[in-house]
Amino acid sequence: MSYKSILGIALGMVIAMAGSAQAATIIARGEVFETGMTLADPTDLWVTPADFDRITGFTLKPEGACLDELCIPIIQNKDNDLHVTREGQAYLNVTAFADKIQQAYAVDRELGVWSFGLAPATRKPFLESAMAPDFALKDRAGNTIRLSDFRGKKMLIVSWASW
Repeated sequence: MSYKSILGIALGMVIAMAGSAQAATIIARGEVFETGMTLADPTDLWVTPADFDRITGFTLKPEGACLDELCIPIIQNKDNDLHVTREGQAYLNVTAFADKIQQAYAVDRELGVWSFGLAPATRKPFLESAMAPDFALKDRAGNTIRLSDFRGKKMLIVSWASW
């Protein structure tokens, strides 16, 4: 039996054992989303296509999940690691998608809370510009100093946190 066959059987068993929909709280893109239509799964977060779009910021299209000109292929006409259909309802695997685009996430399964970091693709404009965003801090004398005060000058920014 091939690796793909074993993976497909295992995926089918997990989804079949998972049962009905359950509620989840998702923190992503600086927002909190509540959804009651998740597919129960002991390891992954499966949501409806509408919730997938809200959570990820990607738009589901026939060719896959797209953000501007970037499209991640998702086969939507048969069950696979990113898409399944149960009782006529399609579900997308947000955690497998996050793994695919190298997006960090954390979960508290007991509370049903999932938190997703920024997708690397959304940071592309910032990385290409090589410009730090403007911010303001107080110096030791209490004066407000802005990064933009030093535009055109070379700077070294050192940060530290006790936590």
